[in-house]
Amino acid sequence: MEPFDQELAAKVDHYIEQLFNPHDEALAQNLQNAQAAELPIINVSPNEGKLLYLLAKMAGAKRALEIGTLGGYSTTWLARALPADGKVVTLELDQKHAEVARKNLARAGVADRVEVRVGRAVDSLLDMIKQHAVPFDLIFIDADKVSYVEYLDLSLQLSHPGTVILADNVLRNGRVMDRPPADESARGAKAFNDALAAHPRLESIILPIIRANLDGLSISIVK
Repeated sequence: MEPFDQELAAKVDHYIEQLFNPHDEALAQNLQNAQAAELPIINVSPNEGKLLYLLAKMAGAKRALEIGTLGGYSTTWLARALPADGKVVTLELDQKHAEVARKNLARAGVADRVEVRVGRAVDSLLDMIKQHAVPFDLIFIDADKVSYVEYLDLSLQLSHPGTVILADNVLRNGRVMDRPPADESARGAKAFNDALAAHPRLESIILPIIRANLDGLSISIVK
């Protein structure tokens, strides 16, 4: 990969955050609580959270599905974008993460709009498919990259024409362009990107995300 100016990237990220993301006590407390509980620091950035919020608003989403809850940071952004009668279903493998998320969501005042399901995401997705769950208007994938293609296949069964499907960390600081990608997360992301590009039911693009490194958010709409 070509050299990446991390210092400049951090400055640009900070500049955008200062302009469009004024301090939010509930979200700041969310991150502090997650850190205190020793959750991994892999949440979306404030700027990406705002992007999720805006995309959900633009989609007019009433039902959102999130694969990968962590401490509920991105969940809070999504829940805030929904109308009062909207609902986010968020899937989390780790019981400890789910407990932290539930507390954070309650503090943020959005717990009534969020259902946290604990267990393997694939199992939860299959359960919803079997139960003929009402399709979702927006789906956000942010979990283990090696399962992204499977998550996409199952998510499509829970979507409708017009559903927006988003996936985080799909560039892996450019490692998806290595031949072949050296680590399994990059390989999973590359397979996912290839699946998006080839899928007949999707129109897609990847938006580069600048933070301390270069990553990307895929944006798709179901035909």
